[in-house]
Amino acid sequence: MAEIAVTVVIDRLLSLLTEEARLLRGFHTEVEDIKRELLFIQAFLKDADAKAEKGDTISHGLKTWVQELRETAYSIEDLVDEYIHHFANRPRRCGVIFDFLSKVSCLIVNLKTRHEIASKVKDLKLKVGKLKEESSSYGFISSFEQGSGDTINVPWHDPRVTSLFIEEAEIVGIESPKGELINWLVEGAAERTVISVVGMGGLGKTTLAKNVYDNKKVVERFVCRAWITVSQSFKMEMILQNMIKKFYEAMKEPIPVGMDAMDEISLIGLLKKYLEDKRYAIVFDDVWELEFWGFIKYVLPENRRGSKVMITTRNVEVGCAIRESRFHHVHNLQPLPPESSWELFCKKAFPGSCCPSELHKISIDIVKRCAGLPLAIVAIGGALSTKQKNELEWQKFNDSLGSQLETNPHLKSITKILSLSYNDLPHYLKPCFLYCAVFPEDYSINCAKLIRLWIAEGFVKGEKRVPLEQRAEEYLNELIHRSLVQLSEVDDGGRIRRCKVHDLMREIILKKAEELSFCHVLGDEDSSFNGKFRRGSVQKGTNTIAVETINRNAQIRSLFLFDINAEPMLLTGISFTNFKLLKVLDFEDAPLYSVPEDLGNLFHLRYLSLRGTKVKMLPKSIGKLQDLQTLDLKHSPVDALPVEITKLKKLRHILAYSYQLNPEGRFLAARGVHIGEGIGSMLDLQKLCNVEANNGRGLIEELGKLRQLRRLGIVDLMEEDGPSMCASISNMKYLESLAIFSKDDGILKLQTISDPPRYLRHLGLQGGLSRLPDWLPVLQNLVRVVLVNSRLSYDPMEVLQALPNLLELHLNNAYGGECFCFTELGFQKLKVLRLRDMKGLKTLKMHEGALPVLEHLVIQPSPQMEVPSGIRLLKTLTRIDFFGMPREFACSMRPQDGQNYHIVEHVPNIFFHEFHADGHTILSLR
Repeated sequence: MAEIAVTVVIDRLLSLLTEEARLLRGFHTEVEDIKRELLFIQAFLKDADAKAEKGDTISHGLKTWVQELRETAYSIEDLVDEYIHHFANRPRRCGVIFDFLSKVSCLIVNLKTRHEIASKVKDLKLKVGKLKEESSSYGFISSFEQGSGDTINVPWHDPRVTSLFIEEAEIVGIESPKGELINWLVEGAAERTVISVVGMGGLGKTTLAKNVYDNKKVVERFVCRAWITVSQSFKMEMILQNMIKKFYEAMKEPIPVGMDAMDEISLIGLLKKYLEDKRYAIVFDDVWELEFWGFIKYVLPENRRGSKVMITTRNVEVGCAIRESRFHHVHNLQPLPPESSWELFCKKAFPGSCCPSELHKISIDIVKRCAGLPLAIVAIGGALSTKQKNELEWQKFNDSLGSQLETNPHLKSITKILSLSYNDLPHYLKPCFLYCAVFPEDYSINCAKLIRLWIAEGFVKGEKRVPLEQRAEEYLNELIHRSLVQLSEVDDGGRIRRCKVHDLMREIILKKAEELSFCHVLGDEDSSFNGKFRRGSVQKGTNTIAVETINRNAQIRSLFLFDINAEPMLLTGISFTNFKLLKVLDFEDAPLYSVPEDLGNLFHLRYLSLRGTKVKMLPKSIGKLQDLQTLDLKHSPVDALPVEITKLKKLRHILAYSYQLNPEGRFLAARGVHIGEGIGSMLDLQKLCNVEANNGRGLIEELGKLRQLRRLGIVDLMEEDGPSMCASISNMKYLESLAIFSKDDGILKLQTISDPPRYLRHLGLQGGLSRLPDWLPVLQNLVRVVLVNSRLSYDPMEVLQALPNLLELHLNNAYGGECFCFTELGFQKLKVLRLRDMKGLKTLKMHEGALPVLEHLVIQPSPQMEVPSGIRLLKTLTRIDFFGMPREFACSMRPQDGQNYHIVEHVPNIFFHEFHADGHTILSLR
């Protein structure tokens, strides 16, 4: 667990020795020595962490050594940042007399500061050397000695073994997946078929697979069968030997003599020959590595006898690797639904009886926290069965669940099993996953925000020609594939918008994060907390307590506010001057009205979020934040950026937009920020949205210099500036999202872009169009198009329906005609179609073969429209929303007597929305 701290420091030292070597006058050798000693220690830390994670008894001396190493690593990081802050942030001098006085003053200050730093470097070098010497006394195995592919085998009790022996009567909620898996096993093609069961730890994959494996139909179908537990630390020779033994035992045949002495190739030959004429079934339980299937698929013969292979895994990539087999099935095991969760909980918490009425509410709350995880429900229910049936006692248990996971012997299996996935993470993903602990329980995390935070913290390693954001997205996907992070919102293009961490997993990583001083959650219960931490997350806490605790941690790197109702005392109770090492300030949705001028003292600040605050103006001192990467002003009243903003050459994201809608959800206006000259010098910008085009062609031409932009939003574009805008867009080769809003709903003159951005996925245009831009059909990667107030005089569907990857289309007052025509083979991938404010629209003509995968249709309002008869051809449609339509229109679709009901009877969800003075009414057709 000390490896994270040491790895961060080594990366920081490497950066200092390369990118900022000019600052190391007189210290280069000492810093190089410290780095070398830490690399030596790091080679032993994997063994130290493995022993701790496997539950080995750790001596008090070893615990002290690990803690001292971690604190020393943090001290080194602090010293590096203090040094850079002092020597890289020298003020510029001007004037002869001032220049002379400044030189004398700076010389005195620098000599004193360099002397102090030299003394600290010397002390830390001695401390690291001493820690290195002490490491040899603990019997660690160096990772250099292990070899890259070896794993550390530490004996421990695996709590998952009990899953193989659960009585069927005790199992709840697996009937549907069980039936599906049995059918896949006993039916199907003669070719070898591979089945994978995928899900996070504790979902019951082993229990389900064993229940299926022992089913009578499966046993009768496969006489030759084997169950093999793989786990993390497997050796292929042992796996092969175990397979041979299990198959021979199942067939009641003697195990071949001398098998234990055979090498890997001989074992494979023996196994293939034995299985070549048999119908076999084998389960590989708990597979972690992709390479396992890559090897074992060549061991098992494809003999056209209906053989089956089943794999259980936490890793989505492992589960999906079987798709290379021609015959395969993937079952993504889901959490138990609320009813089954309650049934299972009651079985364990109240054996032989029902839940007492006084415990019903608290029991529901506890079951909700388990979020359908059978492992947690069984363990927590079992623990509560031993307690008095007392509401206060159970409430105390629920409030202290985080500590209970560590101390209650009934719950240790939860911690062990869920921690396996964390322990298996590569070193670069561990801090990324621990970072999720800063967010509150059951919090839906904005993925784009999380990625920007990881980058600001320095967790993401850069690669040539690969943007940091792309690399970070790969990190996030890997955590999702490992079933550690769960999806909570995905857009129609398949891109992950929001994610979350299971509440119990969050409790576990929060405990780990606090042990590492990685982060600490500040609340009312923390009044006596005196420990150190690198990141503070204030969640519903009393501001006074937060101020006191933070003031004791001047080395804090990140500060978050969540669900703070009163104006934070944090900005009145502390001075930024005392927190020069801060990298992240996240005040999203806090009732904050101003930012102090000394914000500019935060030299290392990389991430500043004032999203959703009441802040109206940024201080000029923001121009001092030379490391700032993200400035998030979304949904705040800030309407102009100081001219000093253009000094920030490392800025990657300026997010300063909001959209005004009327009570009916109709678009009224987009808002952006005013920015002065010089924006073209901010060459690292990835996102710039929204910026006002009021400065005219000068600003627009400068935008053409921002060749790394992935997202751009422009508001108040004048008609005469359209050609200049097109010329600038031609330079943005990597643009993925473009939104352009005209001035006062005027004309957009955007006909010609010489080199349209081929990666563009999202396009939004608001303003009058004489015709659709000539470059629009060239954009083959578009997944979302929004046209607002275009007022086209011809049907745009002829152009739009040919876009091969379009998934979502919004047309708002985009067309003044009476008919939209959807031709055969049009919109082959479109899932969502929204048609708003087309007052003259009467007819939607839908030909056979058009819109074959449409799922959601929205019409708002088109008072002259007839019920589109083509809806009956849209077999994939699951929802229709009608807004503000005449009453007779709705009545014609009533199930009882509506003459048009036959057109929509196959659509399960149809809703009619009415807006009135008292609010919004939604009526369902059924």
